[in-house]
Amino acid sequence: MTTRFETAFAKGPALVCFITGGDGDTAANLDALVEGGADVIELGMPFTDPMADGPAIQEANIRSLDAGTKTADVFRIASEFRARHSQVPLVLMGYANPMIARGADWFAGECAKAGVDGVICVDIPPEEDAELGPALRDKSVSLIRLATPTTDAARLPAVLEGSSGFLYYVSVAGVTGMQQAAQGSIEDAVAKLKAASTIPVAVGFGVRTPEQASAIARVADGVVVGSALVDLVKQHGTDAPAHLRALTASLAEAVHTAR
Repeated sequence: MTTRFETAFAKGPALVCFITGGDGDTAANLDALVEGGADVIELGMPFTDPMADGPAIQEANIRSLDAGTKTADVFRIASEFRARHSQVPLVLMGYANPMIARGADWFAGECAKAGVDGVICVDIPPEEDAELGPALRDKSVSLIRLATPTTDAARLPAVLEGSSGFLYYVSVAGVTGMQQAAQGSIEDAVAKLKAASTIPVAVGFGVRTPEQASAIARVADGVVVGSALVDLVKQHGTDAPAHLRALTASLAEAVHTAR
């Protein structure tokens, strides 16, 4: 059976859009991303110590937690999204504590019930993933691993083992939203990753403009944009959907016409 990920990436370079669950009117914001042309949605699970994220997403986590968002709310948002958008891949992105606090099997089961396609767990390295990955795979939920500029040839097989959906290439050795890697280094890294695996490679961290997205989409299978979208939620509050839709549309056009 063809997965939603396979369908999304088969059309050409895919636009992957991130916002934080519980930050603003998440349902309306997610709908705006889809209406703007996002091919894959990443929904952030708010956490008290989002160590891989820069100021924009850190602040979104705080706003969400201050609003009382719980893990149950994230799954409700995911389930309602799936009911509205049957074909758009949905990824939960977050940290280990909320994912394994009640057991990896419980979390994987909730993902499956909510129609979640994949999970990105930032702080469980593959060498220490004895529970979450197997539990997700048992429920046919993709574990999407991260490769970085420091992932060398010796470690790459461990990163790729058990990965599915797509491989997320973190293009900078830093946090989200603060800087973008040089295009040449991205091209070299993507070429090495694609030579080692058939999994689509999506590039993120520091991508904010259509011009940046287009350049990456010429060599990668997907482009991930997060902080620029999260900034719009902060700036515009209840009016964010219109702004999210507009930025997503410009990013989607740049990605989809890059080749």
